Amino acid sequence: MPRCTRKGCGQDFDLATNDPSSCTYHSGAPVFHEGLKSWSCCSDVNKPALDFDEFMKVPGCTVSSHTDKVPEVPAPAIKTSQIAPNLIVKEAKDGAEVYSTSTPKLAPPKPSIPPPVEAPVVEDEDDLDVPVSPGAVCKRRSCGTAFVSDEVNRIGDGDETVCTYHPAVPIFHEGSKASHGYICCKRRVLEFDEFLKIEGCKKGRHVFAPKQRTELQVEQFTDCRVDHYQTPKEVHISVFAKQVDKEKSTVAIEDNQIHLDLHLPGPKRFRRTIILFGPVNPDGSSYKFYNTKVEVVLKKLDTRSWTLLEKTTRDLGNISLTFGVGGRTGTIGGKDLVLDEQNTNRVN
Repeated sequence: MPRCTRKGCGQDFDLATNDPSSCTYHSGAPVFHEGLKSWSCCSDVNKPALDFDEFMKVPGCTVSSHTDKVPEVPAPAIKTSQIAPNLIVKEAKDGAEVYSTSTPKLAPPKPSIPPPVEAPVVEDEDDLDVPVSPGAVCKRRSCGTAFVSDEVNRIGDGDETVCTYHPAVPIFHEGSKASHGYICCKRRVLEFDEFLKIEGCKKGRHVFAPKQRTELQVEQFTDCRVDHYQTPKEVHISVFAKQVDKEKSTVAIEDNQIHLDLHLPGPKRFRRTIILFGPVNPDGSSYKFYNTKVEVVLKKLDTRSWTLLEKTTRDLGNISLTFGVGGRTGTIGGKDLVLDEQNTNRVN
């Protein structure tokens, strides 16, 4: 039987019984922001999910008939510029623009710091003593096999007993391209529909009824609040995580990103990679563990103001920010108001 390609459905369907009310799906696009996952078509109805498996269980909000047609992906718009790529525009004190074609001096690239070493993944096992209803779907990520019978899917070495799946969790980076994929394999894609088609990288047995773990403590990934403020030369980041295990946790700082892997009390763990808004000097940057948070100080390579902490592909419009410490955001650790050169000239 064909399988429905609508987002949020993915069920096998019979062409003979397919009618306008057979399929319940999401008509919008997935939204990933600061670890939360939701659908643009029903974000005001369904609460955003932190765990990917919970996100995939969010019920659809649109009813229609099933389809096996591949959804069309719009071609990305190509923006061209009439200005030479190496043209530098500067503003003199009298307001006149000065153009230069000199190539800026860039620091030699530094070797990339490898991301934190992944902890061993504890995989579920199928409990053969638990009966399974026909039609139940395998619990492993990206498998999607529907249960027929024990003889077909659970017992013996037949072709239908083989499960192709991803043993590790998926990863998403908001605002960065080619960032959808799984930790356990290298493939990365742009579109969410293509992410759902990434074939599993490991083969094993199906899991229709996971065994209950009694002695083993399962690791739980959690989310922590991240705040920051900046000065003309530095960006100060606070990750509000209590009682971080200093021996197991790592903070890796690269030229344009940082990797956070924090082990918290019990089975909880916080892991996040932040693609930074601007370049930094890893050698001049530092971090320190406290009882209630982790402080990271990034040394800027230039004195420009960062509009955001994390780089984004969205058009933010004509935004001009100061190096401020007022308001709810940007107040950690700062005492005095600091302006960059451009805003100092405006005040004067």
